[in-house]
Amino acid sequence: QVQLVESGGGLVQAGGSLRLSCTTSGRTFGAYDMGWFRQAPGKERDFVAAISWSGYNTYYAESLKGRFTISRDNTKNAVYLQMNSLKPEDTALYYCAASGRIGTYSRDWSYWGQGTQVTVSS
Repeated sequence: QVQLVESGGGLVQAGGSLRLSCTTSGRTFGAYDMGWFRQAPGKERDFVAAISWSGYNTYYAESLKGRFTISRDNTKNAVYLQMNSLKPEDTALYYCAASGRIGTYSRDWSYWGQGTQVTVSS
């Protein structure tokens, strides 16, 4: 069982930045691919970014490339999402996910955190 805890969300003005963190107490963190999804009210949960267990491979939603950066530190059992040039449409609940394989659908991922709210004001 992998328990994920997100942090770092909050209220930010358009154009600002936030860094989300996701940590786990599991001893096998380094064996999992990690990802971030987001869900706005009334919408489906959408893929944001993913990173392979080694950190060598990263993947992004096409529309977010250049503004968001995913990274991980396996020594700290943590994965991060750096979000720059934030826009009001980035407002959503952001979820951390873990899996044995990377996919862009929610069903591809095995473990989920509770989410952290990001609100971008115009």
